[in-house]
Amino acid sequence: MMPAPLAICALLSLLMSGAIFGFFYAWLCSTMWGLDTAEPTVAIAAMQAMNASVRNIVFFPAFFGTPAILAVSALVARAYRHPRAGWAFGAAALVYFAGAFLVTMTFNVPMNTDLASVAVPPSGTEAARIWQDYSVPWQFWNDVRTIACAIALLLTGYALLTLGRDAAR
Repeated sequence: MMPAPLAICALLSLLMSGAIFGFFYAWLCSTMWGLDTAEPTVAIAAMQAMNASVRNIVFFPAFFGTPAILAVSALVARAYRHPRAGWAFGAAALVYFAGAFLVTMTFNVPMNTDLASVAVPPSGTEAARIWQDYSVPWQFWNDVRTIACAIALLLTGYALLTLGRDAAR
């Protein structure tokens, strides 16, 4: 039987990794593609509104808590003598931190801040230029963080598999 602290940490790691992967994945495969088909003035205003609303109590635990719970899970797994799971949780924490958290803070957030400074969405070619200059690099960095989150989620799944195998012995 798996110790309760380890089981709780492992399940929270899976939940948080899945939540943040799903968040970035939705931006990748629907939100940005949809905005790219809208009029640039509409896309700019919509993105400004979404960026302003994302800083909330629901998003906070998934974005900031994921690397923490993955790191705690790594430590707890190692403390209970599950080195493969500890390695996988630790690797997931590093991949998420470098590939999603730091990418977001280094690239996506500054781009969001710049877009927020567009007081009134301009019209015509100026709006199209602003949206294109924003959307293309923003989506590239979102793809990077989505892939990082997918890898972190897979590593979390691998950790759970190793824990399951160990518990079956």
